[in-house]
Amino acid sequence: MVDLLSINTIAFTILGYPMSYIELVGTILYLWSVWLMARKQMLTWPVGILSVLLYMSLFYQIRLYSDALEQVYYLLASGYGWWWWRQQGPVEESPTGFFYSPRRQSLLTLGITLGVGLALGGMMGQVHTWLPQWLPEAAAFPFLDAITTVMSFTAMALMALKRIESWFYWIVVDIIAIGLYYVKEVRFLSLLYVLLLGIAIHGLRSWHHVHRAANRHSA
Repeated sequence: MVDLLSINTIAFTILGYPMSYIELVGTILYLWSVWLMARKQMLTWPVGILSVLLYMSLFYQIRLYSDALEQVYYLLASGYGWWWWRQQGPVEESPTGFFYSPRRQSLLTLGITLGVGLALGGMMGQVHTWLPQWLPEAAAFPFLDAITTVMSFTAMALMALKRIESWFYWIVVDIIAIGLYYVKEVRFLSLLYVLLLGIAIHGLRSWHHVHRAANRHSA
């Protein structure tokens, strides 16, 4: 019986790269969920949940345990988002502005993010010795993996608050992810992060433009 959830079950090979079903379908669903989110469609949540579940299995199999743990957070957030949207009905536009956090707050946020990321990386570097029955092999790149995971959490929180610096976090995460996934030979996912990097750069420019325009009008 063919295991479609295994990274060793290949859908096709392109330019010498074996594309597994789990990577292909997970990425397609992820891009679809982002497109649905942009169009404010309720379907974004179940599609996103399916993508998260596939990515969770993928990351576990390639030993990026922090990324697998990150998917648990996304799964919970998606479930809450789906419930909340159903409670609120159609989403309305909210023309509120974007702004930067005060310098001191930004530095504190960055310090906490890096501190938690390093601590998580240290834990992930040893977790295979604590839970050998579940995690028989050592984590790959535990510190890079953990720091990008924590930075993603920070970016999501800042984005919810419409803080422009959230895009700086996403840009750094995307750059690291491009190299990390390429080295781990999930190159379709690496290509996805090239697209996400472009979106993050555009988002930063767009939010900053709105911020500058608002300042000119208030001057």
